[in-house]
Amino acid sequence: MGAGKSTVGKLLAKKMGRRFLDADHVIEDRCGVKIPIIFEMEGEEGFRKREALAIKEIASEDEIILATGGGAVLLPENRKVLSERGTVIYLHANPMELFHRTKGGEGRPLLKNGNARKILENLYSIRDPLYREIADHVIETGKPSVNQLVNTLIMQLELST
Repeated sequence: MGAGKSTVGKLLAKKMGRRFLDADHVIEDRCGVKIPIIFEMEGEEGFRKREALAIKEIASEDEIILATGGGAVLLPENRKVLSERGTVIYLHANPMELFHRTKGGEGRPLLKNGNARKILENLYSIRDPLYREIADHVIETGKPSVNQLVNTLIMQLELST
């Protein structure tokens, strides 16, 4: 959450001539409501079920760049699908950076109830090892511009093929 998946994914797709898909937007389009409403009505568990189904379907497509929601790695079936079907890129940012990027928390249901910094630290401690478990590339998102980050990523992808 706040690492730049959608921003980086869109630019990466454009530069690589691929189609960009954001799993959260696919879910919203299918449900006809925004993610916070799904969380409100179905809770995180209901949302994660919808997310797993969307990821499984989207990952069957070829030549795409997919941005998943930050918590997609929580379910083993998502990690399996993502690692088997494509190249997984972990956009790494430390919890303090994420806190600054997500201030206000609008549209981020997990941050609306409690101390956002503590919540982000907790999410990071759970999610970071899971991302690292399946990541083909770990990219630090702290200092470089989005353009620099994407160019670095393209070079790494070219070297690994």
